[in-house]
Amino acid sequence: METNTTRRASFKRIGIGLAALFGVGSTVSARAMANGSKDKKEVVGDVVTDQDVPLFSGAVKHGNTLYVAGKGAHVEPFEIKAHTEIVLNALERELKKHGSSMDKVLKVNVYLADLNDYHAMNEVYRGRFGKNPPVRTTVATYGGVPGDSLVEIDCIAALD
Repeated sequence: METNTTRRASFKRIGIGLAALFGVGSTVSARAMANGSKDKKEVVGDVVTDQDVPLFSGAVKHGNTLYVAGKGAHVEPFEIKAHTEIVLNALERELKKHGSSMDKVLKVNVYLADLNDYHAMNEVYRGRFGKNPPVRTTVATYGGVPGDSLVEIDCIAALD
C-alpha cells in the first residue's frame, strides 16, 4: 500500500515538472507580468484621514474589480426613501467615475439604521442594478449608521 502512495506521488511530481518545463504553468506568470499594475491595488477614490493618518479609501481597483466604500446620506430629510435615493445616486456616480456601472455591480452590502426600513428601502433599490441584480446582504446596524444616515451601501463591481 505504501509503495502505491509513493509511486503516485512520484508520478505527480514528474507531471508537475513536465508542465513547468513545457510552459503549462508559465502562461499564468506571463499574464501576470503583462498586466503589470492591473494586478496591484490602486487607490482611485478619495482617502479619508483621521488626524492626518489615512483611515480608508473611497474606492480601490484591483485587476478588473472595483471596490467602492460605503456611501451614506448625511442630510435632511431623515426619511429612508430619500436617503436610499441619495445613496444609490452617489454610488452610481462613483462607479461611472472609475469605469464601471450599476449593471456591472457583483456584490452589494446594505446597512440600515432600522430594520423596519427594509421594505421602503427596497422600493427605491428595486431595479437600480438592471435585469441581473448583484448578490446582496442587508443588515441593521446596532447603534445606527455613522453620520446619521438611515442607510449606507457599499459594493464590488467589474470593470471594462
